[in-house]
Amino acid sequence: MKENVSPLGDEGDKKPSFMDLAKEDIKDNDRTLQQPLGDQNRTISSVHGLNNDIVKALDRITLQNIPSQTAPGFTAGMRKDYSLPLTVVTCSKACPQVAACGNVLFEGRTVQLGKLCCTGVEIEDDEDTESASSVEQVSVEVSDGPTLHDSDLYIEIVKNTKSVPEYSEVAYPDYFGHIPPPFKEPILERPYGVQRTKIAQDIERLIHQSDIIDRVVYDLDNPNYIIPEEGDILKFNSKFESGNLRKVIQIRKNEYDLILNSDINSNHYHQWFYFEVSGMRPGVAYRFNIINCEKSNSQFNYGMQPLMYSVQEALNARPWWTRVGTDICYYKNHFSRSSVAAGGQKGKSYYTITFTVSFPHKDDVCYFAYHYPYTYSTLQMHLQKLESAHNPQQIYFRRDVLCETLSGNSCPLVTITAMPESNYYEHICQFRNRPYVFLSARVHPGETNASWVMKGTLEYLMSNSPTAQSLRECYIFKIVPMLNPDGVINGNHRCSLSGEDLNRQWQSPNPDLHPTIYHAKGLLQYLAAVKRLPLVYCDYHGHSRKKNVFMYGCSIKETVWHTNNNASSCDVVEDVGYRTLPKILSHIAPAFCMSSCSFVVEKSKESTARVVVWREIGVQRSYTMESTLCGCDQGKYKGLQIGTRELEEMGAKFCVGLLRLKRLTSPLEYSLPSSLLDFENDLIESSCKVTSPTTYVLDEDEPRFLEEVDYSAESNDELDIELAESADYETSTQEEVLSDSDSSRTYLP
Repeated sequence: MKENVSPLGDEGDKKPSFMDLAKEDIKDNDRTLQQPLGDQNRTISSVHGLNNDIVKALDRITLQNIPSQTAPGFTAGMRKDYSLPLTVVTCSKACPQVAACGNVLFEGRTVQLGKLCCTGVEIEDDEDTESASSVEQVSVEVSDGPTLHDSDLYIEIVKNTKSVPEYSEVAYPDYFGHIPPPFKEPILERPYGVQRTKIAQDIERLIHQSDIIDRVVYDLDNPNYIIPEEGDILKFNSKFESGNLRKVIQIRKNEYDLILNSDINSNHYHQWFYFEVSGMRPGVAYRFNIINCEKSNSQFNYGMQPLMYSVQEALNARPWWTRVGTDICYYKNHFSRSSVAAGGQKGKSYYTITFTVSFPHKDDVCYFAYHYPYTYSTLQMHLQKLESAHNPQQIYFRRDVLCETLSGNSCPLVTITAMPESNYYEHICQFRNRPYVFLSARVHPGETNASWVMKGTLEYLMSNSPTAQSLRECYIFKIVPMLNPDGVINGNHRCSLSGEDLNRQWQSPNPDLHPTIYHAKGLLQYLAAVKRLPLVYCDYHGHSRKKNVFMYGCSIKETVWHTNNNASSCDVVEDVGYRTLPKILSHIAPAFCMSSCSFVVEKSKESTARVVVWREIGVQRSYTMESTLCGCDQGKYKGLQIGTRELEEMGAKFCVGLLRLKRLTSPLEYSLPSSLLDFENDLIESSCKVTSPTTYVLDEDEPRFLEEVDYSAESNDELDIELAESADYETSTQEEVLSDSDSSRTYLP
């Protein structure tokens, strides 16, 4: 049904905020005129009737005035007195991707988000129909399983989430939810010469300073700062959960320098970004420079693109994050880190991520992120939906609180297994004696892909498939899906609120400063003390400088090979079972790459979860599973950037790998064909007869980019020196090094 809403009243520039449902609001709905369609078989009109001014006003949802109990939809204040009527589209079709169909987002009117429920992408007539992607789009597949996204529930959870800045706004992508786009996104081919061009433009700032605007347009450090109202200036915002953007300076008319926040109680770890942009004009190329990154290299140099979410696209039934940007490169810039920020070393430089974006819609509201965002509130929503949807007669699901964080947020602990067949003694014994599998994720907040892999694992374990039921009957799963809730909430990249990397605290965690690590380790120690040592421990991570998905494990023998080439490997006797699970995954998971795995225990990693659980707790199969932020260079997904669909698939395949592992370690419990057992044994044995070191410890698997240009003639970055020494290309092919005087170097705090 199409409904035409009459022109609205006044109140021009108010930003939408949640308000109580009043009787006057309900009376306003009576003014809505209904106009039935003549032909009910025609395609439902899209939401392009929402004109661009309305989308501009819908720049964010705030939480300041949300009532504690809210009726079916949330109402929001909105601009009035528009000349064009609004097109209201309703949809009676159930939507497994986007829940809360029919949420009221406008005060006193029934403008619904029902169109988001429709599958497929309709071809629209106006200029706003063009998708940001040039790839041919196909219809969206609708799964039969229960949806885990509920916009109403998300808002209720956010209200109880504690943040240091006390966020009062919700980002639209987190409210609407994300579904994987129905098209593949290839790794971007970078034309040669882009980096040299970008650096030349940066140098022109110092030569032609009169051409530079140099105007601050967003500043978190100045709470009294007034955002410019000029129409040509982009508006920025990051005051929402997991947001990170500290300051924005307009350099040229369509070029902006962006400065990120450091991790709370730290003065470094600038890498994760998540912010909102509005006030754009379509068809204009905007250049964004994030100028205070710290890592010496990035997959942005090898085909990775940042992510963008368009509210206009979401309203047009395309609620997904997409890879965007051209002329992308990552390079050392002329800004020097202070000695305090660089750990006492002088002269260490920052790095710049630069990318150019042309927006498809006028006055849209768009969000940019380092990787697919996954907030703490999203996790709590997913866990609550899983708990309410499961069959308690078949699945044992328990959600506990492991501990509270420094901010007072709860750290969830999930237990999943199969219910016993009956109350008979043997069934209860089998139930209690199942081996444990301990999983954890998101100790580093900026590695959001780890949460998407964990989501795939949780959904698979709670599914009704026979293999999932078999898996639940084999194991008891103890899962800590987010080890660093405070860091995730506050937009950190690596640390918790203590300003420390929690994955370096496992040797001696402090119960007050590192409560999640202290209690997770305590639970593992308890399981070991009662002779219930987990069969597998795996910590999910993300990797910013390598492609594919791979594992780090622990091996004495391979560590000896790595640390001392003269050592006799014959003196070391070791069970090679630590290689079994990675080898299984390399055959069943398309994104997994065995050749990228490493089983060397480095001294610098001795306080990580993987090594401590292996060495102190005694879990032989103790792993870190790393997922790329970029994409794959082998297998089914070769040449494609990774998305949430592939990440969730990896989480599900990990579960399938555990089932195969059980069949290999306990073959007598399964009536499997002998040929299948022989095949799997040959598969594992072929990789476990290690006669020479096959894995190496590398910071990155990519060579130095041949176009790389360094501003300084002498670099004090120790990591850069090590990488330069190991670079495998001739000196003659290296680019000319550009130098600048000390007086031209700019110091950032």
